[in-house]
Amino acid sequence: MEAGKIFLILLSLAMVFGLVNSLEFTEKDIASEENLWDLYQKWRSHHTVSRDLTEKQKRFNVFKVNVMHIHNVNKMDRPYKLKLNKFADMTNHEFRNFYSSKIKHFRMLHGPRPTTGFMHEKADNLPASVDWRKKGAVTGVKDQGKCGSCWAFSTIVGVEGINKIKTGKLVSLSEQELVDCEKDNEGCNGGLMENAYEFIKKNGGVTTEKIYPYKASDSRCDSSKRNSPVVNIDGHEMVPEKDEDALMKAVANQPISVAIDASGSDLQFYSEGVFNGNCGTELDHGVAVVGYGSTHDGTKYWIVKNSWGTEWGEQGYFRMQRGIDAEEGLCGITMEASYPVKLSPDNPKPAPSKDEL
Repeated sequence: MEAGKIFLILLSLAMVFGLVNSLEFTEKDIASEENLWDLYQKWRSHHTVSRDLTEKQKRFNVFKVNVMHIHNVNKMDRPYKLKLNKFADMTNHEFRNFYSSKIKHFRMLHGPRPTTGFMHEKADNLPASVDWRKKGAVTGVKDQGKCGSCWAFSTIVGVEGINKIKTGKLVSLSEQELVDCEKDNEGCNGGLMENAYEFIKKNGGVTTEKIYPYKASDSRCDSSKRNSPVVNIDGHEMVPEKDEDALMKAVANQPISVAIDASGSDLQFYSEGVFNGNCGTELDHGVAVVGYGSTHDGTKYWIVKNSWGTEWGEQGYFRMQRGIDAEEGLCGITMEASYPVKLSPDNPKPAPSKDEL
């Protein structure tokens, strides 16, 4: 209970700090071209973005369009808000190209979604809310950078979570090992979480972030680091698709990898609140559901961990509306959900250091 209270206090402080650090703007800032230019200069300084003169003018034109979109959406009576974040001088097309994991493309490439068992099928009496962060099963928010490796981050959240649940220890694990060494996916060019889970099982585990740190680029697989696994799994299962109740059963038991359609401008600039904006089912981004709950007015939501750094969203998280009419869930969240299976707390023993030999 005490740990939960401390977590809530820290989360509240972090969110306040995050809002203070975001670049706010007023009607006056967008009243003229000159004022908009000043706002762009402030934004560049705030995010330490350097551009040459030609590029700066081009980016300013993009920035203006994005500022007006953010301003117009925030004037609407929606349960979420947008802000000028680090993506503010990128077109939506550029944004999608840099951060997309091309989930739908890889699904078509690898054939139909596999059918597996679902160990959480009989889960009942589910709690009204769950937050695996409060239970210490979620590491800090990470940043994939300009690399379409969100599939690796989504997978690692699942493994870090189940390892904490089974062993009581939270260990930050290596996304870069998956990017470099998992050959059924294509590193920064995207992939599927289920392939990554299968790789971890066959490889005898995955190593730590510390041993194999993230580079935000494709590199040659480092076999010595790959051969130093610290956390293993026994396989993975798919959550029955197009079924929010099944996803809720799974999330009540562990953090879950999901894919969503994150291509819209509203998610690009999401700041806070329960997202219920327009999105389709062209799945292009891997994230992880680490809990669920509802607001004071009864709006149900999923708690989703993203991999775009802590400056985006609610300190790197977003809340997405849950319990909508469409069976695929908002942005297709129920279509590609999966999770790792770990049957025991046993993990690979670390290799002895050379000093011990």
